[in-house]
Amino acid sequence: MTPDPCPVPLANVIDLLVDAICVVRADTEIVFISAASERIFGYRPEEMIGRHMSEFMHPDDRERTLLHAQQLVTSGAPGYFENRYVRKDGRVVDLMWTARWSAQDGVRVAVARDITGRKRAESMQAALYAISEAAHTTADLGALFQRVHQIIAGLLPARNFFVALYDAERDELSFPYFVDDFDAAPDPRPLDSGTLSAEVVRSGEPLLLRSDDVSTANERVRAIMARRPIGHAPLAWLGVPLIAQRGVIGALVVQSYTGDVTYSDDDTHLLQFVSTQVAAAIERKQIEARLNHMARYDHLTDLPNRALFRDRLQNALTRARRDLERVAMLYLDLDRFKEINDQLGHAAGDLLLCEVARRLGSCVRESDTVGRLGGDEFAVLLPRIVKPEDAMAVAEKIRRELHRPFELDGRPATVSASIGIALYPDHGDSEDALLKLADDAMYAAKRRGGNRLLMSTTPPPAGA
Repeated sequence: MTPDPCPVPLANVIDLLVDAICVVRADTEIVFISAASERIFGYRPEEMIGRHMSEFMHPDDRERTLLHAQQLVTSGAPGYFENRYVRKDGRVVDLMWTARWSAQDGVRVAVARDITGRKRAESMQAALYAISEAAHTTADLGALFQRVHQIIAGLLPARNFFVALYDAERDELSFPYFVDDFDAAPDPRPLDSGTLSAEVVRSGEPLLLRSDDVSTANERVRAIMARRPIGHAPLAWLGVPLIAQRGVIGALVVQSYTGDVTYSDDDTHLLQFVSTQVAAAIERKQIEARLNHMARYDHLTDLPNRALFRDRLQNALTRARRDLERVAMLYLDLDRFKEINDQLGHAAGDLLLCEVARRLGSCVRESDTVGRLGGDEFAVLLPRIVKPEDAMAVAEKIRRELHRPFELDGRPATVSASIGIALYPDHGDSEDALLKLADDAMYAAKRRGGNRLLMSTTPPPAGA
């Protein structure tokens, strides 16, 4: 008994399929494509038939896709392949193909399945893992931002990308990482500066703008757009807040200047999803940086502490031995500091120490190091000193600067400094020797009445 024919025409059955059925010639010309093309590619079948499949392929995948198609013709075996296509609306879609070559008909018959959701989920999980790994392995925030940029660029177009960080104590928005085809990183600015990134931080909400739909933005955003500072205006702009445990700490922003790259709501959700992990990574690095700073810098004056100063001295001596240079070590102690503390109080004493640190910094080069070794004792490291008189000149400049009257919360105060100087290789060959010799010379100056400087007279050790 002959079975009844299918009551539904075959063409209708094919058009009901979720996957797209494609029939393509060897030169990739499309001779048939099912109705699913509109869901997958964004084009109706009649818009694709007669055109070449290569026109719709993602540019980065075109070469390997055509090579695979040629191998399919040569081998005749079934082909399984994954690649990307660009939809009519500009979005990228990931496809999984099953294909066979019909030599008799001279066409390739293929089934395309949209796996964009699966690929995006896989990419997002890989991105989260990579960001978490970067938080533990990168050396500092700069390296972390560079790695985050690379990770996000694997998820969506991110040629132009920047990170904005918000300092709530200073009410300041800064741009520590900024990669842009046209503009340099903006200067730090207050949160109410009226910029798009500031609006993202202020509102704690993502913001997506495209040149063709700015009219849909709220009134505040339209006002920001109307008074944007001079710079190249992007055609598409997407920013999401960085939300950490303590609140909004900044924003991640991607922008595009070309019409072939835009952003969608899907991109917004994706960037917002990874931003939580990025915010946690940034917060971790910031905590590490603060702890490292606390371990190496004086909490009151923010000068290098004894441990960091010794590291700098050791490095300077290493270079001096290699390059046959001279290094000067200045050790100074404030005269009458105890009287200031007793008469004006410890708060005034702390203000004095901070002002002393500021004045010391104004007396030296950027390559020099000023450190607080404890109490009212400070040290100055002068690498690459040509002759002893150069060190004496710096010490005299410091002595005069510190002898000028101070004003501590409206109350005048006068102190002076006793300064000891030791030189490498003239007086010693190690950090311990130079520190001790400069300290001894400082105490000798103090015994002579203070407010003076003395050069160590100790000759270098035998064989130095």
